[in-house]
Amino acid sequence: MPRKPLLDATVLQAALEGLERQRAETEKKIATVRVLIGARKPKAGAAPVAAKPKRTRSAATRRRMAAAQRKRWAALKAAKKAAAPKKRRLSAEGRRNIIEATKKRWAAFRAKKAAKEAKAAKKA
Repeated sequence: MPRKPLLDATVLQAALEGLERQRAETEKKIATVRVLIGARKPKAGAAPVAAKPKRTRSAATRRRMAAAQRKRWAALKAAKKAAAPKKRRLSAEGRRNIIEATKKRWAAFRAKKAAKEAKAAKKA
């Protein structure tokens, strides 16, 4: 039994008519929205407006901008430097105390090590 093709001319014709109707409805909605926002329809023969050329700055302007930026950075760094806390200094007495404590710790360490070695020598 021969099969009938799924898409024949009448189905395709009906689909085309439905799509054209949808397009017409969509175009009406677009026109309505354009009216609401105040946009005008472009003229049929009018070419689209070209974008403005990119603006460039002269070398003198770029130099002024760079100098101004350097000045801003210098002011920012100066403010940071002024806000930095003053470094604390170690007094002579404090330094002496630290040295004495370190010497005392090393002496205790060496004494403990010598005692260990003496004990090991006795055993052997």
